Amino acid sequence: MSTQTRVLAIHAHPDDVEFQCAGTLTLLKRAGFAVTIATMTPGDCGSAELDCEAIAEVRRAEAKAAADQIGADYLCLEFRDLVIFNDDDSRRRVTETLRRVRPNIILTAPPVDYHCDHEATSVLVRDACFSASCPNYATRQWEPAPAIDWIPHLYFVDSLEGADRDGRPAPADFHVDVTEVFEVKKAMLACHASQRDWLLRQHGMDEYLTSQEQWGARRGAEIGVAKAEGFRQYNGHPYPHDNLLLALLGQDGRGGRTASKPS
Repeated sequence: MSTQTRVLAIHAHPDDVEFQCAGTLTLLKRAGFAVTIATMTPGDCGSAELDCEAIAEVRRAEAKAAADQIGADYLCLEFRDLVIFNDDDSRRRVTETLRRVRPNIILTAPPVDYHCDHEATSVLVRDACFSASCPNYATRQWEPAPAIDWIPHLYFVDSLEGADRDGRPAPADFHVDVTEVFEVKKAMLACHASQRDWLLRQHGMDEYLTSQEQWGARRGAEIGVAKAEGFRQYNGHPYPHDNLLLALLGQDGRGGRTASKPS
């Protein structure tokens, strides 16, 4: 299974994946599974000093450097910040990406979050999981990939600080213990150096890596481990309901281990 199972983590902007699920991706990669990190945009609005093209170039390079930390692939769908919408052309573009990567597992943005790009990404990826398996759904892309023969297992990562738009808690369905790889997760986020000053200016958030560590510790405390990441699985009909992610990791989602991992 390790040479066949593919994992796609797709979120709105460079650094979103590193905040929310890079530890899980590290564990999956170490277990021998193929991992791709994708961003919908290159983060072209993520600077008050550089213009859109300049900061986009910087942030693409930072995202690739982060993926390189674990030997994952990186790609950008080349939407633009604050203009991701749930429309026909966008759904076809995301569907084409899924057909090209051909993932068995997808980790993506939560349906309710503080940022409109996160929420639009979530619904586009959710619907593309279904449309990617429909042979008659043409993506209208250059040299389109064939439809996949399955609907991927779909998981939503945490919203920022585990809260919805109104600041109410958004509990996780299950947790992944990432204690043993948390230093790798920090190294991946550290690759996004351009964003520390931006977050300080826009969000009043300093100590970029400290914020990541504090949230990992909060999720970890919920299951009695040092560091964890929270997820919710999408169980809509006809999406898969078995928890393949936990099975591949050999974890029970509550801080324990299962008898064995699939081989």
